[in-house]
Amino acid sequence: MSNPGEADLTPITSVRQLAEWFAAGSKPRGSWKVGTEHEKFGFYREGYATPPYEPDGIRAILEGLQARGWAPINDNGHPIGLKRGTASISLEPAGQLELSGAAVEDLHATWAELQQHLREVHEVTGPMGIGFAPLGFHPLHRREQMPWMPKGRYAIMRRYMPKVGSLGLDMMLRTCTVQANLDYGDEADMVEKLRISLALQPVATALFANSPFTEGKPNGFRSMRAQVWTDTDGARTGIPAVVFEKGFGFERFAEWVLDVPMYFVMRDGRWLDAAGKSFRAFLDGQLDVLPGERATMGDFADHVTTAFTDVRLKRFLEMRGSDAGSPAMIVAQPALWAGLLYDDAAQKAAAALVRDWTVEEIRALRLAVPRDALGATIRGRRVRDVARDVVAIARDGLKARGLGEEVYLAPLDEIVASGLTQADRLLQLHARAWGGDASRALLHAEV
Repeated sequence: MSNPGEADLTPITSVRQLAEWFAAGSKPRGSWKVGTEHEKFGFYREGYATPPYEPDGIRAILEGLQARGWAPINDNGHPIGLKRGTASISLEPAGQLELSGAAVEDLHATWAELQQHLREVHEVTGPMGIGFAPLGFHPLHRREQMPWMPKGRYAIMRRYMPKVGSLGLDMMLRTCTVQANLDYGDEADMVEKLRISLALQPVATALFANSPFTEGKPNGFRSMRAQVWTDTDGARTGIPAVVFEKGFGFERFAEWVLDVPMYFVMRDGRWLDAAGKSFRAFLDGQLDVLPGERATMGDFADHVTTAFTDVRLKRFLEMRGSDAGSPAMIVAQPALWAGLLYDDAAQKAAAALVRDWTVEEIRALRLAVPRDALGATIRGRRVRDVARDVVAIARDGLKARGLGEEVYLAPLDEIVASGLTQADRLLQLHARAWGGDASRALLHAEV
């Protein structure tokens, strides 16, 4: 979840204005970039407890990173994030550390950025005895063992989540993801890319599955993180059918976002609790927490960040369906999507692959892959076989870019060839080398 952004005080006068906000993200092909975000669990190497905000925990890590050129982002006097250039570091609710990387030219720059980030984190956390592990779901701790970070929006979400799903607090406290951010050329390009990426998101979920343990035991899933999202808040998550309807575009998506229940409004540096209320009422000056005040474009931009669809449209596309994993898998995520969507021939091949899939079939696959991963099926085909086609298309797309980026697909090649996800490898280690000790997963995954 992002750090709070800059407020745009422009009044909202029409839905078309909101559509134009999305349209302003359109870019010519020569300006398309790649962004990567990943999250990771902190843990003390002795005892495996999760570091608190303070003392000697997450706040100290943020302050240590400031000495390496990062500027602090504060929430009510608490440092809760960092910014350097267009990159940022933010905190998930239990202190999961998130790097939101800069928008860069190619995957080589993504890899270099990730390595620099990990070096800087090691320099700060090594003397503290703290490690970080990118896994999709925390393998050991119960929900009540996880700390809460002092971010105003999280306090609001903490109160609201149990009202709309049984696993929302687990999503906040016990999950980590890796996300790829890509550009679109115009409205038609956005529509095709969004449809392709939503249809193939369950395949990505299977490929990147990396969360087979809950509270020290195998949980029966390959991606417990993906399972958690099925019971978090149905009004703002999953695969929205509107994307596949005839006539879909920026304005239809803006209309859909307006019907997502609110979480909050930010005023004068304070988060006001508007959870469950209507943004449409806010447009009309009928929001009871700000009586008579009408929503601004800054309010809408904040509200867009509370739509948690498997692919989210902002002024770019966010691919959000994958578990966090090893550094190689972190970069394989943008490699997969850039390969599929940044070359015309590859994009056409990907569109052809999913053209006949219905929303109902895609949603059914989305429900199957948390448990079955590559063994799930769609239209009689195993996801492993679909994934083989998808990775091949992505490789061709990256080769067409001519930058040598296809090397970053290597871990996906291995998964497709072996049929074993990161989760399957962890389960094998747990049953054999680890003697049933799931705590070893943290040290094994440490980056």
